[in-house]
Amino acid sequence: MTDEVTGVGVRPLVLTDDVVRRALRNCSKGEASRLNVPAWVRETDTATAPVVGWRDPKAPERGCLLVLARGEARGLLLRAPSSGGARAAAMCDLCRTTRSAGDVALFAAPRAGAAGRRGDTVGVYACADLACARCVEVEKGTSAVRPDPGRTVEERRADLARRAGAFVDSVLGA
Repeated sequence: MTDEVTGVGVRPLVLTDDVVRRALRNCSKGEASRLNVPAWVRETDTATAPVVGWRDPKAPERGCLLVLARGEARGLLLRAPSSGGARAAAMCDLCRTTRSAGDVALFAAPRAGAAGRRGDTVGVYACADLACARCVEVEKGTSAVRPDPGRTVEERRADLARRAGAFVDSVLGA
């Protein structure tokens, strides 16, 4: 894998539980330690996946979003809605995929630092399962998943990385 800015080779990141927890920038170490990391996350090919997201299997009101770039991960802990998502088909703000009713939900990310401790959050409408990376890989849309039309998989992957990175920046105040 080559860094697109410097042109220098970058080793693909290995997503261990410790790497994932250290990447979380908007929560305490205790909150990060309670996050359950599914086995499939540790097996993710970080050379091709710009974003990894999931709902905590043991605490479904908690989600995690990792943006992978230049051999590092930056991540956010997200609060998920306790009930279903949108009641009609809706578009994810991150991957720009239109999903079936209930498959897009509003997630809240506490801001990092003092602002987050005061309760400030940033919201994003995202795939309810946080599977944006899988959605951009869909070659041909279905009735349940309709990716951004007229864009190649590579373009959709790059757009997802850019939008997810901008969301992380907005939460972190960068």
